[in-house]
Amino acid sequence: MSAIEAKLAALGLQLPAPTKLPQGVVLKFPWVRLHGNRAFVSGHGPLAPDGSLAGPFGKVGEDLTLEQAYQSAKLVGLAILSSLKAEIGDLDRVTAWLRVFGMVNAGKGFNRFPLVINGFSDLIVDLYGTERGNHARSAVGMAGLPFDIPIEIEAEVAIAS
Repeated sequence: MSAIEAKLAALGLQLPAPTKLPQGVVLKFPWVRLHGNRAFVSGHGPLAPDGSLAGPFGKVGEDLTLEQAYQSAKLVGLAILSSLKAEIGDLDRVTAWLRVFGMVNAGKGFNRFPLVINGFSDLIVDLYGTERGNHARSAVGMAGLPFDIPIEIEAEVAIAS
C-alpha cells in the first residue's frame, strides 16, 4: 500500500471505482493524459463508491449548502485520485500538484466559490503535505455543469518516472 493510500485509510476514506457514465454517454477523451513528467487530469465530478455520479445534484446556494458543496469537492478529489492511480499505478509517484481549476454550479447570487473548492484543496494538502500538495488554483462559478453535478475540477500534476 502506498503512503498516500495509507493516509486515505487513516482518514477513513476510500477511492471510488472507475467512473460509470450515465447510460448512453460516450466520452472521446481520457480521464488522465500523460505527457513527459506531467499528468493532465480531465474535469471530474463527485463519485459514489461504486463509480456512479454522487449527489446531491444541482446549484450551490439553491439546491446545496456551502457545506454540502465542500463535501462534494472532496469527493471530486477522491475521484481524481482514483483516475490518477489507474493511470500511473502508485499515487506516491505524484511529486507536485501544480494547477487546479475548480468549477462550481452556482445558484443566483452565490459567489463563495473558493470556499467550495477548499474541499478539494484541503484533501490534497492533508494527503500530500504542503510541499507536494500546494497548488495554483482557480475557483469559478458556472451557469451549469454536466448532468447537474455541483462541482467539476481539473488538474495538472508532476509525476516521477
